[in-house]
Amino acid sequence: MSYTSTVGGERHRFDSLARLLAAASPERSGDRLAGLAAGSAQERVAARWALAEVPLTAFLAEPVIPYETDDVTRLIMDTHDPASFTPVAGMTVGEFREWLLSEAVDATTLAAVAPGLTPEMVAAVSKLMGNADLVAVARKVRVVTAFRSTIGLPGRLATRLQPNHPTDDPAGVAAALLDGLLLGSGDAVIGINPATDSPKAVRDLLELLDGVIQRYAIPTQSCVLCHVTTSVGLMERGAPVDLVFQSIAGTQAANASFGVTLPLLDEAYEAALALDRGTVGQNVMYFETGQGAALSADAHHGVDQQTVEARAYAVARRYRPLLVNTVVGFIGPEYLYDGRQILRAALEDHFCGKLLGLPMGLDICYTNHADADDDDVATMLTMLGVAGASFVICTPGGDDIMLNYQSASYHDALYLREVLGLRAAPEFEAWLESMGLLDERGAIRDVSDTAGAHPLTAIGRELAA
Repeated sequence: MSYTSTVGGERHRFDSLARLLAAASPERSGDRLAGLAAGSAQERVAARWALAEVPLTAFLAEPVIPYETDDVTRLIMDTHDPASFTPVAGMTVGEFREWLLSEAVDATTLAAVAPGLTPEMVAAVSKLMGNADLVAVARKVRVVTAFRSTIGLPGRLATRLQPNHPTDDPAGVAAALLDGLLLGSGDAVIGINPATDSPKAVRDLLELLDGVIQRYAIPTQSCVLCHVTTSVGLMERGAPVDLVFQSIAGTQAANASFGVTLPLLDEAYEAALALDRGTVGQNVMYFETGQGAALSADAHHGVDQQTVEARAYAVARRYRPLLVNTVVGFIGPEYLYDGRQILRAALEDHFCGKLLGLPMGLDICYTNHADADDDDVATMLTMLGVAGASFVICTPGGDDIMLNYQSASYHDALYLREVLGLRAAPEFEAWLESMGLLDERGAIRDVSDTAGAHPLTAIGRELAA
């Protein structure tokens, strides 16, 4: 089916829904690289005019990637809930935008309609929204998940404590871990990107983290971000796996490039549930995504990178994850060129994931060859905090020395909690108070004057030994 609109006396024609979505997308280097971006600002405006008139039902009738050739498309179509879709079934994309922004639509309404929305629908409406619109709607959505801590409650902002080390050295991991805990980080997860995916190295890190969590009774969960097959093998051998991690994408071919299939994820999900390691909930999966992943694997099928990214969220919601985050600037300037494009992508990803019912967080980051800096991180962090992000990733000093990229720091999370009046997950907050790390205002207490005396400082000494 083709779509047309006229702008400035010039008629524009788009040969397919996928082409229309791509042309309507805000400017980004990845779509330009793929030859999918609008040829001019005028064409982009024309595409948005045409997209606003498309019925939401068109996305059910015209998959952007054929049903017969892609298992993610089959997942999207086969799990679509017509009853949940009913309140918006008669709307166009433009009318859907106005409905989302209306005061009558609240968290309860959005939770009810989420199973009836497809990724392409939410990607489409995001293309008609300004940054403030994306913040305003995402802020309404409430997605709550739990394992040993509860993520996504109103007025809360959780953090992933990321104590990576280039050689997985226990003393180095311990230093970053101690730094984060003393600064109130780690309630979403203590998650390490291992330097190697070998089962022994991963198990050593899992046991290290589990030992700290158990000894200090920390109400959080650990995750070593290895391939899902490594996690499955380690669970079979009794390793202390809390969350199963996997990077995922929005097409079957892109997931294949990660060595992942839906049946494999099914197996891992069931294995993690069977361990029954959660205390306040059993959301056992952790997924990471990022715009450009499918394009970098030549597995995007001519679909723009933001729409493909939204399709990854259909894969994620199949498994009721504890955490999902977009590593928004990590893939590089070939896909998101500068701070402005990274910010826009962060807001889009968060908005789309939340509308689809996911507990969305972000690694607010950039690589050193991107046109971005720490001020861009601060801007993104603030806007995503206002938008109600479930969690953010934090690294020591905002500099990951293993992955060689820039992210938010433990101090950045404290800034965001202070200026927006946000708090840690309730179980973790109670633990911080029991450990004497909160002052009378509920803020993190400075323990520098008692260095060596606080019980947590033993972590470093023990692991170094």
